[in-house]
Amino acid sequence: MLIIDADTHIAPTGGDFALEEHVKRMERARVDKTLTWLKPDYHGTGIEAHNRYVYDAVRQYPDKILGFGWADPTVSVEHAKRMVKVCTEEYGFYGVKLNGAQNDFTIDDRVLALPVIEAIARTGKILAFHIGPDAYERTHPLRARRVAQLYPEMTVLMVHMGMTNWDMNRAVVEVAQECPNMVLIGSATDDKAISYAVKALGAERVCFGSDAPFRRPHVVRAMYEALLSDEVAQAESDLIMGGNIARLFRL
Repeated sequence: MLIIDADTHIAPTGGDFALEEHVKRMERARVDKTLTWLKPDYHGTGIEAHNRYVYDAVRQYPDKILGFGWADPTVSVEHAKRMVKVCTEEYGFYGVKLNGAQNDFTIDDRVLALPVIEAIARTGKILAFHIGPDAYERTHPLRARRVAQLYPEMTVLMVHMGMTNWDMNRAVVEVAQECPNMVLIGSATDDKAISYAVKALGAERVCFGSDAPFRRPHVVRAMYEALLSDEVAQAESDLIMGGNIARLFRL
């Protein structure tokens, strides 16, 4: 069984976000691969150095790190589109994440977000959204639904699936039922939300993620395995714990 943590962060700022610490956490959690993006503490165009750090991590650990880009349209739309191009073409990342909470924009904004999303869609890669109550209106699942329906051929990862906000958890599942191109990453949430999503959508639409280093991967993995052993067959558990990302990323 391949274990893939579908939500992890690294950054050139060191400390808990250093690549070396990331690899240590992987080993402790017995995780085979991680979907990895930056930690959004850059200022202005400093995002380039952070995306580059993820790229360098992929080059250093090509069998462990699944690189994913980040674009911030509040720097400028053209800058964000340039990041999409660099991350997908030069770095070969699997997709690009947009975080309306950390970067302070509405994820379906016609001026800021949609032109960048269009650029991602043209690459044929995957779009990831932060979905959480820390920016309830800006990242609400109904906004993600609009995007998913505009681009039905593009996979949309719903990262955090509303965190521990039950209203958002339910809304994420409801919109995912309408949008078959949505896949949920259950990081920074709880067992109730994960169980609800799996029962409503099936095991093939939900992925294990830890949000490391904000959460400890070995602890989150233990929670997932305890929950899944009670509720699904082993084959379904294997999908959630890594098989779904392996399929989406064609590993």
